Amino acid sequence: MSQLHEEVKTAEGMRGELTGYCYRMMGSYSEAEDAVQDTMLRVWQAKGELQNSASLRSWIYRIATNVCLDKLRHAKRRALPMDLTDPAVMIAEPRENLTVEEWIWPIPDSSTDPAAITVGKESIRLSFIALLQTLPPRQRAVLLLNDVFRWSAKETAEALEMTAAAVNSALQRARSTIRQVQLRSETLREIDADVDQRLLDSYIEAFEHYDVDRLLALFHESASLSMPPYVMWVRGSMDIAAFYHATRAHCTGSRLMPLRANGNCPAYAQYVPAGDDGVCMPWGIHILEIQEGRIAHIHHFIDSDLFTRFGLPLFLKRD
Repeated sequence: MSQLHEEVKTAEGMRGELTGYCYRMMGSYSEAEDAVQDTMLRVWQAKGELQNSASLRSWIYRIATNVCLDKLRHAKRRALPMDLTDPAVMIAEPRENLTVEEWIWPIPDSSTDPAAITVGKESIRLSFIALLQTLPPRQRAVLLLNDVFRWSAKETAEALEMTAAAVNSALQRARSTIRQVQLRSETLREIDADVDQRLLDSYIEAFEHYDVDRLLALFHESASLSMPPYVMWVRGSMDIAAFYHATRAHCTGSRLMPLRANGNCPAYAQYVPAGDDGVCMPWGIHILEIQEGRIAHIHHFIDSDLFTRFGLPLFLKRD
């Protein structure tokens, strides 16, 4: 096999883990996919440059990191709503929003993704992604390769074209920042590893019937709910109830399709009625954060483009 074929085959075999790495760097699944595609292109264009096949993996990660750093050069910090503002005081349908480039977005889980096996699931939770975004991009890469992907300082230095001393210095600064940053989303780091299926079944049934009382019974009293790209988020059972009532006209008749996202978190694709023809169209992705057997937070990611990225149907027939 030629060196070129080995490089391309190895890069393609790493696509899943590279997507996980680029997602952690970028905070967006679509941006991660684009970064991986650019990485594959650069691997092809740089054919023959690598002299030592033992360094092939580091070389590919160097290319992926440089792609991400290029994309992040003028990017705004991505965040979750609860880390940007206080919870809403007046509850109504949300109006103020930010661009898609300013929010963290979810990523689907894949059982064939090597990163899901070799890298801790907690490192792809939305709260951890939010924490990563507080770091300068190069420190972010160093922290990921050392503390998440468990590379040595020497391996990281080779991949990032740094000295081992520079890697250790950047890692120390990154860890210090992580310890000092105080984000509201940090409260979502301690979530249940195993979730009672009865809770999830109850959520589907209550939401599809839009039974607000039954929904509220599934939440912690201090639970919260957010809905990027809207800035507004709500906290506390009374305000969540008010929000559900304020959005009743839009959500009544919705259908939910189960899926898994961001470290095997329970998630649902929401389809809303499109008219009188019995068809429901894509609306958003719900990701549930469960603590001590009840819902602590629900992320409502409202973006129909996510359905294409997640490989979901573009419509559902109502029963």
